Amino acid sequence: MLDTVLFDMGGTLEDINYDEATARKVTEKLMEMLRARGLEFHDSPEAFWEKVDRGVKRYKEWSQSVALELKPEEIWPDFYLREFEFDRETIVEMSEDLASMWEVTYFNRKLRPGVVEMLDALKERGYKLGIISNTAALYSVFHVLEDYGIRQYFDDVTLSSVTGYRKPHEGIFRISLYEMRSQPENAVYVGDTMSRDIIGSKRAGFAVAVQIKSFMTGPSDTKVQQSEYQPDFVISDFSELVKILDDARESAS
Repeated sequence: MLDTVLFDMGGTLEDINYDEATARKVTEKLMEMLRARGLEFHDSPEAFWEKVDRGVKRYKEWSQSVALELKPEEIWPDFYLREFEFDRETIVEMSEDLASMWEVTYFNRKLRPGVVEMLDALKERGYKLGIISNTAALYSVFHVLEDYGIRQYFDDVTLSSVTGYRKPHEGIFRISLYEMRSQPENAVYVGDTMSRDIIGSKRAGFAVAVQIKSFMTGPSDTKVQQSEYQPDFVISDFSELVKILDDARESAS
């Protein structure tokens, strides 16, 4: 019987996107934070961003190829800021601040409509709720959940930056299930991408995988060919999720 529902964060519980304006904003903030720590550079904002962006892409390519996540103190000196001759120890010391700033500045974030009502409905029905999120920061997901006022709904929050595994690696799903004291045959996963959420949860044996598409779906799934793993349901809003689970329980009884 289904008793656990786990969610992706960015693109699923929250609408998330980025554009040229957010890139400019994060460039300005990053330059400001580095200069405040006495780190000197002479690049124009445009040249500075090009160097950082190359580092971001190198890390993305590496992490996606191995489905692993490094800690912020490794990501920032070894990838994002590798092309600069900054003092490594200083970058390591400020890496979590940089990572947290990046998450809330490079991305526009907003809680999806209907999330609170959906979480209330699932809690009333006795479901255990949790989050599995790919993130290169250690604490920002917790801060964002607090800002949205929904942290109290979740029994566990499992992050790639803590576990070292990135979705779709089965390891991060299995760790979350262990923390939730749940079994995959009783679990539902809800996410926006085929490449990370649907394929990952299905490989981990989840009973039901639900896709809710977002701005991130296209860019994340461009390289996904036809897969043996497909979502059991595709929804456009969270009221549909409650009905799906109600119908599943009714069928089981």
